Amino acid sequence: MNGPSSDSAASNYAANVAHNYGAPPITLVKGQGTHVWDAAGKRYLDFASGIAVNAVGHAHPHWVKRVTDQAGKLVHVSNLYRNEPQGQLAYALSLRCGPGRVIFCNSGAEANEGLLKLARLHGQRKSGTEGACIGVIVAEKAFHGRTFGGMSATPQEKIQKGFRPLLSGFTAAPLNDLAAWDKVIDAKTTAAVLIESIQGEGGVNPATPDFLRGVEKLCRERNVLFMIDEIQCGIGRTGKFFAYEHAGVKPDAIAMAKGLGGGFPIGAIWMAPPHDDLFQAGSHGTTFGGGPLAATAGLAVLEIIEAEQLIAKVAERSVGWHAELRKLVELRPDLVKEVRGAGYMVGVILNVDPVPVVTALREAGILTAPAGGVAVRLLPPLNASPEELAEAVAILRQVLGGWKAA
Repeated sequence: MNGPSSDSAASNYAANVAHNYGAPPITLVKGQGTHVWDAAGKRYLDFASGIAVNAVGHAHPHWVKRVTDQAGKLVHVSNLYRNEPQGQLAYALSLRCGPGRVIFCNSGAEANEGLLKLARLHGQRKSGTEGACIGVIVAEKAFHGRTFGGMSATPQEKIQKGFRPLLSGFTAAPLNDLAAWDKVIDAKTTAAVLIESIQGEGGVNPATPDFLRGVEKLCRERNVLFMIDEIQCGIGRTGKFFAYEHAGVKPDAIAMAKGLGGGFPIGAIWMAPPHDDLFQAGSHGTTFGGGPLAATAGLAVLEIIEAEQLIAKVAERSVGWHAELRKLVELRPDLVKEVRGAGYMVGVILNVDPVPVVTALREAGILTAPAGGVAVRLLPPLNASPEELAEAVAILRQVLGGWKAA
């Protein structure tokens, strides 16, 4: 039986899809490059990128060919057997992360869940007793997913409300306040820290290089895992392959997802020696993680990034783009507080609720995303052109310039 046409999507959603999201305002039916079209035929500049997922835009010819070819050859075998693309992708990621080992999964939440399990195993090895060293230090305003582990690591009431009791052992400290982290990282009871290089959902809040270097030093001194969540800010988005590279630090473990698959669900964790042997047969698993189709999608993204030199282009093009975006503060100082972020991960910080502004921007022809109750988030594909960046600024100037404050 064929599914309903795109014109009936709204009624089908209303009748059959759970209400854990607000009612979607439009039905998207097609994407090409940096643009998408809705069911009514209206075209939008997509600077939400599926929340930083569509790293190489929509329907990139190389990505489509690689995934289509693999779909016609081998889609799934489980992890009871090897598949060639998974091994190739693990190797490709290790070239970028350093010597170590990779576990694949299906999402960012699962990747962070894997890191939290790694922290427990490290704490057990460190203390010699299961349960004696389970502490994980996270940042205030962090977001690490909606599984029970992810929620426990996300100190936000809107995420945790209704699901208590959560997992124990988590302590939140202010981002970029090294003295506060020094006080809560305990050599005996802390197993790991978990930090987003740039907080996405929390409002596009970058961790400063000095802070990341300071936390890394504390972790080394106290035998605490230094774990980095690069799920939203990684895979080239900031003009480096990983955002933590701007600080020159070296994590013990990294969570990645979103842009890694270019639209196909995939997540991964990388672990450095000597911690990469903590997971042994039976201690962790996944039916779908690292399947040949998902791994091929990841390889295609990395191939495109390399062939088109997208990381260098993001680093170069974002400089002028940020300068133009910062002029929005001069245009509407009553409305725009600041512009922050790195590369193609930018938050336009407002003095008003960003949700109505995101709506107005969509109506004007650009898709964006709110963040942290304070920001309009701009997450263009890594191959967005200078002309498309300029178009985004023009729409923002039009909408914010004419905004009537309440």
